[in-house]
Amino acid sequence: MDSKIVMCGCTESGVETLEFLIEQNITINYIVSLDEEQAKKWNVSGYCSFEKLSKKYNIPIYYPESYSLNQKEDLDFFQHHSFDLLILGGWQRLIPDNILSTLKIGGIGVHGSSEMLPKGRGRSPVNWSLIEGKNRYILQLFLMTPGIDDGDILDFQTFDINKWDTCRTVYYKISVVQKRKLLELIPKIIKNEFKRIPQTGEPTFYPKRTPDDGLINWNQTSEKLYDFIRAITKPYPGAFSYLDNKKIKIWKAQPFDNKITYDQNKVGQIVEIFSSGDFVVNCYTGSLLVTEYDGTVSLSKIFTS
Repeated sequence: MDSKIVMCGCTESGVETLEFLIEQNITINYIVSLDEEQAKKWNVSGYCSFEKLSKKYNIPIYYPESYSLNQKEDLDFFQHHSFDLLILGGWQRLIPDNILSTLKIGGIGVHGSSEMLPKGRGRSPVNWSLIEGKNRYILQLFLMTPGIDDGDILDFQTFDINKWDTCRTVYYKISVVQKRKLLELIPKIIKNEFKRIPQTGEPTFYPKRTPDDGLINWNQTSEKLYDFIRAITKPYPGAFSYLDNKKIKIWKAQPFDNKITYDQNKVGQIVEIFSSGDFVVNCYTGSLLVTEYDGTVSLSKIFTS
């Protein structure tokens, strides 16, 4: 393979994917990534530095002027190197048309949701799939365009979202599938021996999520609250509520019981605190056991949204 390949990435799954491809004899010529300061500036969830990998395999890194790659210096970089193929390794921005036009072959995008594209385009699909209680995820590789996840599909695979999964474990599964599919797909694309499946049907879009969207509405079933908390736990900013006007972040919880009831207590009220520090909150239906959190809680206090 004589083609020049660049990876744009700044997350842990991207680092894992890059090392896997290199170990499988896929040559990556350049990395486009963010340094720690840039990641903080642009609020990148799950950031991971590519620096160690760059040094280990002697691959140069370009740190762009903008995460959106919309500055003149960024375009100059891509025009100068004239890459054949771009692959993504955790890049939460659209690649501009003027960057894509510098690529001799194109770019491979990665997106997933519980449905085949064009359903479930847009932001935070892992989080939304968990919040909505979906039981499957379809990872899809597609030919990048300037639009939102609207390119022809190149390959896809479905995997389970089970009741134990969190956003972190779903990303583990995405990493496994992405590595395998890219290893199969890259040589086919270089040889122009790949198939393209046009997207058909009416598209739907997931909206962007922000840290403020982590505010918990306690007037739900314990199962819905469980899905919400596991959807935005680490590496994301997390679910939170207020207790005496102090923010309490909740990282891990599970439905407690539907037969041990607390009918005399209010929704959102802390009804049990155990010696371990774990505590139980009364919900609209059932109760929720919180086992990992930041902050201090008190019995009979009521969480507010």
